[in-house]
Amino acid sequence: MFKKKGEQIFAPTAGTVMALADVPDPVFASGAVGEGFAVEPSEGSFTSPVDGELILVAKTLHAFAVRTDGGAEILVHIGMDTVKLKGAGFTAHRAKGEQVKRGDVIITCDLAQMTPLVPSMVTPVLLTNGKDFAIAETEIGAADGTPIITVRKK
Repeated sequence: MFKKKGEQIFAPTAGTVMALADVPDPVFASGAVGEGFAVEPSEGSFTSPVDGELILVAKTLHAFAVRTDGGAEILVHIGMDTVKLKGAGFTAHRAKGEQVKRGDVIITCDLAQMTPLVPSMVTPVLLTNGKDFAIAETEIGAADGTPIITVRKK
């Protein structure tokens, strides 16, 4: 398991890991935004799933992306339709351009407050530069603290 070379991507929050196809949004579920996995969060703390540079913190704080040293770009999209909240309920802890380590808190929110406001808080974790990288391995049932996917340069 995970013996091949590649960059390991971890869950950005505690919760239930699921296949992307199970995300309650057709655009994400189809893989149109990128391949990856999703997490049904059990807490409102969202961390970097990899070491790298924070290349995006959405103005509305509902999403962020990290580019690994190897060049893989990983987007964490917190919840469905959360962009409509215009940042309400989210707190950013890091800024675009910063170097982050896996596990660094990027964004927090009050899950109990936000859950009734949106269709779902399921959080897709996506490889957005799939033309350059491929997902080599997926381990949906991975235990906490173990990698969910491994990506490799094509």
